[in-house]
Amino acid sequence: MFALAGLHRFDRGAEVAFISVARELVKLGNEVTLIGSGPGRANEPYRYIHAGAISRTRFEHWPSIPTLRNEAAWEEATFAPTLLGKFRPTDFDVTATCAFPWTHWTLRRPVFGGSRPRHVFITQNGDWPAHSNAAEFRFFSCDGLVCTNPDYFERNSGRYRCALIPNGVDLERFRPGPSERHRLGLPENGPIVLMVSALIESKNVAEGIAAIARIPDANLVVAGDGPLRDQIQALAGELLPGRFRQLTLPAAEMPALYRSADVFMHLSVDESFGNVFVEAMASGLPIIAYDIPRTRWIIGEDGFFARGRTAEDLAAAIASAIGAGRQSKPGERVGSFSWSAIGVRYHQFFREIVG
Repeated sequence: MFALAGLHRFDRGAEVAFISVARELVKLGNEVTLIGSGPGRANEPYRYIHAGAISRTRFEHWPSIPTLRNEAAWEEATFAPTLLGKFRPTDFDVTATCAFPWTHWTLRRPVFGGSRPRHVFITQNGDWPAHSNAAEFRFFSCDGLVCTNPDYFERNSGRYRCALIPNGVDLERFRPGPSERHRLGLPENGPIVLMVSALIESKNVAEGIAAIARIPDANLVVAGDGPLRDQIQALAGELLPGRFRQLTLPAAEMPALYRSADVFMHLSVDESFGNVFVEAMASGLPIIAYDIPRTRWIIGEDGFFARGRTAEDLAAAIASAIGAGRQSKPGERVGSFSWSAIGVRYHQFFREIVG
């Protein structure tokens, strides 16, 4: 059973990963249940249970206090009570989440008159609950830890039973193809630099705006939303008048959005795994990023890496990527990130944990 407040309500990285893995686990003969706060969806192979929650957007300006440190934690705190009412521990062999503390603690609650299922924590949003002993993180425990990058695996493998499993991509949906700029309402003139990113500090969208401003005729399209929307819109209006578009699209439209861009840029330096990197790779887009080991582990040596964190360095990488152009087919590397391959690795790890 996978539990996460955003399931069936949002299509963020963690939600996409959990749903994709669930589908593959069903194909491999497992009975899989998801519990989330969104509505049911037709034709999914897994069982889905709705547990209500208040959206994190309602909490963007709420105070930061221990165990409720940001809007995501506030959202999760409203999800935990309804999850507790729907969760039947004896129905499952393994539970899994990436949300700490409230969802995690709910799944780890004592079970009277039966056995508690094994619990796997997945580091979609970071490994800080596993390695930190400060504050509420002292009360973290799990039977298995899925590490989404080598840094996390190296840091935690001496303390927990770990598996190094990245996220994946649906190669049937994300692949090179014709542009659909007109249908999506995108600029028809000049190259499009695409960012698929929440509008939060860690995604460094403002740095991308400053760099694009140095490239005449280039357009920046940002697919995503978040608490910094007003600041981002104001900065783009000043530096990129007429060359900036911020939008949100349903998950079904994301492959077309990738195909309609010329290059892809993602500037986070501290996230656990950038699903967007493998989606862009599968779509044949040149990728611009800051040069950090975790990013090179995902995209290899073919990315266009900024030499530093200045607007000049980033603009140079963007210009090189635009010059290289899109590929007519994705490289061989992306095959190792197919969800079918990732699902097999989850299946093997869960069997190991149960055993």
